[in-house]
Amino acid sequence: MVSAGAPPRSLPDVLRRIVARRRECFGLAPAALGLDPPGETTAPPLVANRFVAALAARRGNAVIAEVKMGSPRLGSLAGRVDALRQARLYAALGAACLSVVVEPDFFFGSYELLAACREASGLPAVAKDFVVDVRQLDEARAAGADAVLLVAALYEASELAELAAAARRRGLVPLVETHDAAEVARLAGRDWELVGVNNRDLRSFDVDLERSIALAPTLPPGALRVAESGIATRTDVTRLAAAGFDAFLIGESLLLADDPAAKLAELLG
Repeated sequence: MVSAGAPPRSLPDVLRRIVARRRECFGLAPAALGLDPPGETTAPPLVANRFVAALAARRGNAVIAEVKMGSPRLGSLAGRVDALRQARLYAALGAACLSVVVEPDFFFGSYELLAACREASGLPAVAKDFVVDVRQLDEARAAGADAVLLVAALYEASELAELAAAARRRGLVPLVETHDAAEVARLAGRDWELVGVNNRDLRSFDVDLERSIALAPTLPPGALRVAESGIATRTDVTRLAAAGFDAFLIGESLLLADDPAAKLAELLG
């Protein structure tokens, strides 16, 4: 285990607090990353992965349906969301994959929640965490995840590449989340399986689908493109698909819907 340098640039305060807490949990010094030892084998992009295959099979209309038990903006959703029922419903109604937010202190999640939702749904699942240590990748794999979120804002380009390789060595495909052109630029010169654009501004929490649409032409050509956050209607899905997105990660529109089944049916068209 080695430690890398400080994460780049000015992070939104909420993201800085979340990452600081994750470092505390894993006993890391401020600004450290827990990486695999130098000299590990290289890890080319995964070509046989359930998560990627499920998205590719429904390219242009693939929904990654999310389970989360709260957020800094919403607070806890305990008592409002039945996670296992929601996961089963997503699978029954045609979601391609599952997303489970596992961060415990701000999003009220856990790797146990991921394992239970994956078992209940049978869907390929991505672990959404704020990765600061490869031990989180081990936990994700042990919980049955097929993919792991890597938030590009947290890393230098070389750190992102190292964490992506560490994920692949564990059989996890990295879903790299970007927010702007500077973060997309960190992906240059390497092959990626999945690249997402999050439409939510982490400073204001506002969502704007134009963020995805504007960045779509700049995303790595070989990657499946995932639009994240702020997707509420079938019109949103078709608009993003027309812009070149293959998959759509949808959380609160489903979680907070009066009738989640009807909402998922609407989104899938």
